[in-house]
Amino acid sequence: MTPMLVSACLLGEPVRHDGGARACGHPVLARWVAEGRVVPFCPEMAAGMTVPRPAAEISAGAEGPEVLAGLAKVLDADGEDLTAWFMAGARLALERALVAGARVAVLKEGSPSCGTRVIGDGTFTSTRRPGTGVAAALLARAGIRVFSEDQLEEADACL
Repeated sequence: MTPMLVSACLLGEPVRHDGGARACGHPVLARWVAEGRVVPFCPEMAAGMTVPRPAAEISAGAEGPEVLAGLAKVLDADGEDLTAWFMAGARLALERALVAGARVAVLKEGSPSCGTRVIGDGTFTSTRRPGTGVAAALLARAGIRVFSEDQLEEADACL
């Protein structure tokens, strides 16, 4: 069975910036876990960030591909540049996916690392906008199909 990379927070691991998780109880994800297909991963934790940690967003108007190209940054609300952490996490996510043989990743929507279709708008006002996170962009660029927790049926069809 084909393995898949899954955001650790979706599996109930308390790895989010605020120490929380966003456990997803979807039956497709539960089946994948039971089948032993899931490779849990959190790019920020893999890069060495702590829990809790400051919330981060990609600079206003940009998204993951621009961060990867060095044209945008990932910042916390105080303006501290966290780009190096997010770049490292993205590289580690890709490495883990390749080592595991994953062709699919299910990632947490809205995250500056894992957002597949939606990210914060860079204002730290909980406003969302279309865009991809840094790890999601790097995985997609490498040919790994990325999906959010809202697209589990589509991800399952890819397997």
